[in-house]
Amino acid sequence: VRKHDSLIFPYLVTTLSSIKNKKLHKLFPLFHNGVTVLAETVESTDDQILIKNYFVVNGCQSLNALFRNTKELTSELRVLTKFIQVPADSELSGLITTYSNNQNGVKARDFKSNNPIQTRLQNEMRAKFSDRYAYEVKRGEPLAPGELISNENAGLYLIAFDLKEPWTTHRKYQVFDEKYVDIFGRPEVTASRIVFCYELIGQIQRRVGTLKNQLVGKYVLTQFFLLYVLRRVFESDQFGAKLIKEPEFFVNSDAQVVKLRKFIGSLLDGLMIDFNLETEDLGDDFDYRGKLREKEFLTKLSNELLSSFLKDITRKKALPLQSLWDSMAN
Repeated sequence: VRKHDSLIFPYLVTTLSSIKNKKLHKLFPLFHNGVTVLAETVESTDDQILIKNYFVVNGCQSLNALFRNTKELTSELRVLTKFIQVPADSELSGLITTYSNNQNGVKARDFKSNNPIQTRLQNEMRAKFSDRYAYEVKRGEPLAPGELISNENAGLYLIAFDLKEPWTTHRKYQVFDEKYVDIFGRPEVTASRIVFCYELIGQIQRRVGTLKNQLVGKYVLTQFFLLYVLRRVFESDQFGAKLIKEPEFFVNSDAQVVKLRKFIGSLLDGLMIDFNLETEDLGDDFDYRGKLREKEFLTKLSNELLSSFLKDITRKKALPLQSLWDSMAN
């Protein structure tokens, strides 16, 4: 390898650069770690290898790069590939996946990319929301057109909205670790529910910048807190219960999504007035990072916002949710 130093090292930065430079193709195995494939069955003959029920645990990004640059490939470009026959749900499969990726910065999210729940949600998103939304289950995968929703973000939405624990959303690792089943492994978790939460957070993001306390407004946990507040508002109202239980009704067409955005936007405009009053006078020494991770503080603050909202309904300063929905023009 040493005599080729001047040729190789300028192109070691990315796999893509070495694919595009055909002079490097015959040297590809010298600086590429290869691909590891786990399969339920592996059968080999003199001229072929047959595999069934397989998944790649190391080298996915390289395979995507090779696929996207098929025209650049030559017969000299060879990729070292390891095939391992092992049951997908076995302890050994998990160990191989973990240790084959321990130097690549691969996250627990990548390990769950082939999980049946994620596959179901992605297929459901394609079937129901083609060209409108795309559900990403692993980094670097080619996606259909539409607004991108990563499963990591979806998990955080569900922690705040469904599990009602916005104070834990700074611990992203839990989405694909200790809370994975609680977050995704429920029958009510559908592509429609994820799109619904995505639309709610979108309206929140459009408004947090209006907070006079900019430190609170810019802190990402504030968005999840407001998603939790919306959940509590919905729970206080009969029409709100429909929003929680039947999210598919509100996102089943572009027209419904437009109406939902107007509805949520109007609701948030009222809530943000009270949120501003609660936070604008907090001093520069206010520990916003600590407090927005504190269950007691956020529970108390959400109680105050909900109480103000219900008082406004009683005093006819705000419309009940059903009336507010009906007032929204398509």
